[in-house]
Amino acid sequence: MNIKSILSASLALTGFCNQPCFAQKPNILFILVDDMQSDAICALGNKDVETPFIDGLIRRGVTFTHTYTNGALCGALSMPSRAMLISGRGVFEVQSDGLKIPECHTTLPEQLRKNGYQTFATGKWHSDKASFNRSFASGENIFLGGMHTYETNGHCSPLLRHYDPTGAYNEKAFVGTDFSSKMFADATVNFLDSVKADKQPFMAYVAFTSPHDPRNQLPDYGKKYIANRLSVPVNFLPQHPFDNGELTVRDEQVLPTPRTAAQIQKELAFYYGMVSEVDFQIGRILKKLEETGESKNTIIVFASDNGLAMGQNGLLGKQSLYDHSVGVPLAIIDPRSKVAGKRSDALCYLYDIYPTLCDLVGVDIPSSVTGRSLKKIMEGRQTTHRESLFLAYSNLQRGLIYNGYKYIIYNVEGKITEQLFNLKQDPWEMKNIADKELHLTAAYRKRLSEEMKRNNDFCDLNSPTWWKDGHKLTWDELIKLYVFDEK
Repeated sequence: MNIKSILSASLALTGFCNQPCFAQKPNILFILVDDMQSDAICALGNKDVETPFIDGLIRRGVTFTHTYTNGALCGALSMPSRAMLISGRGVFEVQSDGLKIPECHTTLPEQLRKNGYQTFATGKWHSDKASFNRSFASGENIFLGGMHTYETNGHCSPLLRHYDPTGAYNEKAFVGTDFSSKMFADATVNFLDSVKADKQPFMAYVAFTSPHDPRNQLPDYGKKYIANRLSVPVNFLPQHPFDNGELTVRDEQVLPTPRTAAQIQKELAFYYGMVSEVDFQIGRILKKLEETGESKNTIIVFASDNGLAMGQNGLLGKQSLYDHSVGVPLAIIDPRSKVAGKRSDALCYLYDIYPTLCDLVGVDIPSSVTGRSLKKIMEGRQTTHRESLFLAYSNLQRGLIYNGYKYIIYNVEGKITEQLFNLKQDPWEMKNIADKELHLTAAYRKRLSEEMKRNNDFCDLNSPTWWKDGHKLTWDELIKLYVFDEK
C-alpha cells in the first residue's frame, strides 16, 4: 500500500472526512410531563393510580425523590420551570420568568446540537420561538403556549404547529385530530423511525401537556377511575388555613371552598385518568425505541415541570411552596450503568438535569449553566448534592429546605405568616411548629434572608414592605429587570 492509500485509510478511520465520530455518544430521550406530582406514580407509593410504563423507568434507573423546581415569579409555574430546566439556571437567573431565553443562555439541546447531536422536539414550548429554533433542528406537533384552553376544546383539539425552519411560525396553528398526548407520541415515534439507521446521536425532547387541565373526556386507552374508590390525600383540608396571597388565582377556581372529600375524589378520578393516558403514550415511545435497537444506547430522563395540589393543604393549584407543588418526580435511566432501581434523597433542583446530561454524554457544560451535575450521586460516589434549597413564589412567598426542615414565610399586604415543618416527622406538611420553636424559626428566617441575597432576589426580608416592593414591578419592568448583559 502506498503512502497516499495509507493516509486515506487513516483519515477514514479517524472520521476526518468532515463527519464527526459519534460512536461513543449515547442518545437522549427527554420525557417531560405537565403538572404531575410525585404522589401520582404507583412505583413511588400511590396504589390508587396505574402507571406501568413510568414504573418501569423507575425500576431501571436512579430516582431522585427530593427534586424541586426553584419557583416562579408569576402564577404560570411551567414557564420559568421549563426555562430553568432547558437553560440550567435558577429562577432569578432566567430572563423574564422564562418568557424569553436569550442567546447568552445556551440551552441544553443547543449545546448538544453544537456537539453533533440531532435535536428534535414535540409538544409544549413555553418560551420564545427564537430559542426553540436555536435548540432544535427539527420538530413536529409543536405547541407554543402554556395550556390547551377550555374554549378550544382542550386536549381533544390541540392547536399545534409544524416545524418552521425560519423560526417565524407566522402560519396559523392547525387543530390536532387526536388527543394531545397521542399527537406528541406519534411525532416522537415517527422521529425514532427516521433515525434508527443513522449513526448520529439524537436528543428527542418530548414535552407532554398532560395531566395539566382541562381534564377532558379521556380517549379509549389508559385506565378509567371510579371516584369513590380513591383515597383522599392524607393532608386534605376543605380550605387553606390562611390567606397565602393566591387563593383567587385561576387554578383555585376549579372548585369553590370549602371543598369536600367527595369533590376531591372526583377531581382525582379525572386527574389520574390523564396520568394513565400519558403513561400509555410514554409506553408507545419506549416500545418504538426498543424496536429501533437504540434503547441500549439511549439515556432516558423522566420528569415533570412542577407538581399540583389536589385538595392537599386546602389547595388545588401549584402557586405555593408546599412539596406537592414545588416537588417533582425525576428519574434518569442510563443503560450503560449497572445501577437500577436506586432511590436518592439528595436535595436537587430540576435545572441540575442539564449539567448531569452533559457529564453523562461527555459534552462540555457551558459557562452560562449554574446547575450542578448529579453524576456522582448516580454513580454512588457521593450522597449529598446540595446542602439546602431556596424556593420562591411571586413577591408573596419565600422558602428554605435545610437539615430536614422546611421554612416558609408569607407577606400578604403586610401580614406576615411563618411556617416551619419537620419533614422527617411530618412529610405531609400538616403540623406548623413555627410558634413552638421560636429560636429555630428565627435561625431559618436568617438563613433564608442570606439565601435571598445570594440569589439576587428583589425582595428583602429586612424590609417590612418586601411584598409591596416586589408587587410594584409591572410585567414590563420585570422583563427589563431580568435582561442580562452577559458576554
